[in-house]
Amino acid sequence: MAKRAKEIDNLHIIGYEELPTPGALKNDFSLKGDALKTVKRGHRQVKSILNRDDMRLIVVVGPCSIHNPEEAIEYAKLLKPLADELAEDLLILMRVYFEKPRTSLAGKG
Repeated sequence: MAKRAKEIDNLHIIGYEELPTPGALKNDFSLKGDALKTVKRGHRQVKSILNRDDMRLIVVVGPCSIHNPEEAIEYAKLLKPLADELAEDLLILMRVYFEKPRTSLAGKG
């Protein structure tokens, strides 16, 4: 029986590529420089507001989901001046889903 199973095991596989390790992905895609500073500053600000040390309101905005990273960057560039203008009263945070959980099987963005 084991010999028969070996004859049909992986019959339809014509090749494969090894996937990078989680450590390699983390290293390749980790936040650095200004991006890391921006995220850390946002975390500090949110914490301060939630602790009521900062009396501003948090406003979370963004498209439901995106399929084009360039459009997300353009959206962020348009949002930044408004966020700066209203910064005394509001902390405007952009959030984006690259893939909506409820539709990830049906399609992207």
